[in-house]
Parts: sequence; C-alpha cells; structure tokens
Amino acid sequence: MARLTFNRPAVLNALDGAMASAWQAALQTVRDTAGLRVLVMRGAGRAFMAGGDLGALQQDPVAKVQALLPVAHDCVRIITDLQIPVVASLHGAVAGAGVSIALAADLAIAAENTQFTLAYARIGASPDVGATWHLPQVVGLRKAMEIAMLADTLDAQEALRLSLVNRVVPTNALEAETDALVQRLANGPTAAYAKIRHLLRDAGQRSLSAQLDAEQAAFEASAATEDFQEGVAAFLGKRPAKYTGR
Repeated sequence: MARLTFNRPAVLNALDGAMASAWQAALQTVRDTAGLRVLVMRGAGRAFMAGGDLGALQQDPVAKVQALLPVAHDCVRIITDLQIPVVASLHGAVAGAGVSIALAADLAIAAENTQFTLAYARIGASPDVGATWHLPQVVGLRKAMEIAMLADTLDAQEALRLSLVNRVVPTNALEAETDALVQRLANGPTAAYAKIRHLLRDAGQRSLSAQLDAEQAAFEASAATEDFQEGVAAFLGKRPAKYTGR
C-alpha cells in the first residue's frame, strides 16, 4: 500500500506549484514501483485540501496557472492510468482542487466533519484538475451545473447522497475505517481491479459494441492469471481466496 499525504497543514494543504510537483513525483514513484496494491490520498492537519493557494496567485496569476495546471493535470492522468485502486480519505475542508482530486479517486471515504465546496465560481474561475470531466459522470449534468455554478457547501451526508463519496464515518474513526477499506482492497484480486477500473472509466468513450469487445479482452486476460485460478478454486472449495495480484 502507498500513502500519499498532502502536507501543508498551515494553509489547509492549499495546492501551489511546489506541492503539485511533489504530488507528481510521488505519483510517478507509485506508478513505477512494483508490488503496490492500493494508493491512499489524504491530507495532513485539519483538512484534506482547501483548494488552490490563492495567495500565490495574486501576482502574475496567468503565468502561475500556466505553470501549475500542466503538472496538476498530469497527476490526474497518472491516477487514471494506474493499475491499482485509488482511495481518497477525506476530512475537514475539501474545496476547489480538493474536490477535483477526490473525484479522480476510484473510491472516497469521508469523515462526518467533511465539507465539500467546488469553489471556483466564488473567485470568478472555472473548475480544473478534472472536475468538469468527473463531476457530470458522478452526479449527472444538471446537478453538476448546480454544484459548479452556485458553489454551495455540501456536508458529508449530502455528498454521500450524491455519490461524491462512498462512505461517511465518524471523524475519529476515519483512519481506522480507511485502513480497513484499503486492506480489503489490498487482499483482493488487484489484477482484476485494474481491468475493472479501466473498463468503467473508458466506458463513456466507447459504443456498446466496442465496450463488449473490451470486456471480452479483459476477461480473457483475467482468465490467464493466477488470481483467476485461485478465485475459482476458492469459490468451488468454499474457502477464502488468497490473491497475489498475478
């Protein structure tokens, strides 16, 4: 398992150029490290991420955005292309780019104290870091328009209702509940998880016929793995499977 922590707690982990570069480097390490089975993204201190660092954008905003966003957007591409599940563990403020990053994960678990705001419209900006691609897929176009244009704050239960997160847990139990979810994924058939996440992520870009072909190719590849042999044997033997990711 890999744990990636946004670590600028004094500014609620607001995203600036230096942190975006560190995020990119960490994700590249995750991508290039064999044997990892799950990635968890979380925030240090009182929040997951309170958006971009607006203080850093007061002077030369266009130049700074042109330097920041290619790096942050490359991070979203790396996350999308990973061969392991990605979990966002959320608490406190999840605003602006924080919402975008949470949406890029495969699964999200939130503490009861989490507050979500896609805050870009509040500063006269449009969303970035993949929010406009992921949000309509999760909540539908009409609701996405509302969340992006009105920029209202949503509590954890409303986020759960809208499927922005998969689970809401007591704030003091977030770390333990995240670890339990991650361990469940790590013990699972991670080779199959890679195929599942890519099939689901790419489905909207294919016709039904093309998606059926992709499903067949993925299942055929799965059938050649040790995990498939183990899964079938465990099912028939009525015992827990022991997956290795091979």
